[in-house]
Amino acid sequence: MAYELKGKLEEIGDTTSVTEKFQKREFVVRVSDGMYDQYIKLQLTQDKCDLIDGFSEGDQVHVWFNLRGRPFEKEGKKIYFTNLDAWRVQKEDEAIGNQENESIPSDTMTESSFAASDDDELPF
Repeated sequence: MAYELKGKLEEIGDTTSVTEKFQKREFVVRVSDGMYDQYIKLQLTQDKCDLIDGFSEGDQVHVWFNLRGRPFEKEGKKIYFTNLDAWRVQKEDEAIGNQENESIPSDTMTESSFAASDDDELPF
């Protein structure tokens, strides 16, 4: 499921290694939504962690992302995780002229991205 949002880059986190094989980087975009601003936390994973390099807090951005969710069972209890996985980030003034010729990358919509491998230690 591909979505997009526009807003002000509120916070940029550092890249963290969750496991030996998995790294992520979180960032927050503030979106004006009526009476109250919404602070949306998104994540970049693996080779996409550097997409936010060159951006500064306060930049107006356009973010394309996928909504991902999956169950995880631990100690007999099932819990669900939802992530907003960004796959493209542009400064708003750059995004306006470039979006007409862009398409969703084919690797972002595959069902296999939901499947857990046997060596997964974390649910995301």
